[in-house]
Amino acid sequence: MSSAIANDVPLLSVKDLVVDFKTRAGNARVLDHVSLDIKAGKILGIVGESGCGKSMTALSIMGLVPNPPGKITSGSISLNGRELTDLSEEQLCDVRGSEIGMIFQEPMTSLNPVFTVGEQIAESVRLHEKASKQAAMARAVDMLKAVDIPEPEIRARAYPHQLSGGMRQRVMIAMALACRPTLLIADEPTTALDATVQAQIFDLLQDLQRDTGTAIVLITHDMGAIAELADDVAVMYAGRIIETGSVSNVLSQPQHPYTQGLITCVPHLVPDPPIEREVLREIPGMVPALTNLGAGCAFEPRCEKAFARCKAEKPALLQISESQFGACWVLEEESA
Repeated sequence: MSSAIANDVPLLSVKDLVVDFKTRAGNARVLDHVSLDIKAGKILGIVGESGCGKSMTALSIMGLVPNPPGKITSGSISLNGRELTDLSEEQLCDVRGSEIGMIFQEPMTSLNPVFTVGEQIAESVRLHEKASKQAAMARAVDMLKAVDIPEPEIRARAYPHQLSGGMRQRVMIAMALACRPTLLIADEPTTALDATVQAQIFDLLQDLQRDTGTAIVLITHDMGAIAELADDVAVMYAGRIIETGSVSNVLSQPQHPYTQGLITCVPHLVPDPPIEREVLREIPGMVPALTNLGAGCAFEPRCEKAFARCKAEKPALLQISESQFGACWVLEEESA
């Protein structure tokens, strides 16, 4: 039993993580004091629009922030009590795949077109577990079977272009789980897949998480997927976490106006909708450029509830209940 399970402490703990990028327009703070925890065997959803910092959070955990132009300026990333930001590149290579697995957004660009999918899964096993070529290939076939790919012995000899998009995504999941990591990061795992295949992939992740006990960080823009899969959720906007808590609390009582906007975009998440066309509303405007953030709340230009203080000062995360936090001056005014 891992220490994370035994002590009921977070398997992964990110504290005050700051990531800066140098750009032609100046410094961009892509992650601004991000903190989150995930316990062993749980699913944490990170949700927000494109450009909010979700994928950069995943790359930071994996030690894959491109440097230059990016850099982890400050903060801590701890996996099972081990500080990852202090590790060398060689040590991080040992962690990737063996302790942390990752499913990237685009399987066609993540898979090597000149090797069979079985060879690519087996490579990770040979690297991290020093297995023989035969044993590694046997594990690859077992993993293809585990992710419900039919005729896994035959599919292991196929090249990526010979598989459908849904099968390629299943191959990516098999590759990420081949060395039995304690943490799996799924970055938009159903991008460009149709609705039926998306549902199959989400069901597969849920089944694998239940069977293996692997903790999952699910990165998505889809609040509906969060409702179906996650135990806890962190809502991100412009590089900051602006609301976090259990999924049941956040969905039933969303506190931040941005979270409320994300929920009203999904019909079945709106409780007792009168007429669907009256309920669905878009969030006006766009996520601001990270080089052009003002002194106040980044969501202020799009927020219907904003007042003067929202433009002048950045709100900190305020504890709303035992397990729910929100960063909004409106919340503070209401609590006062």
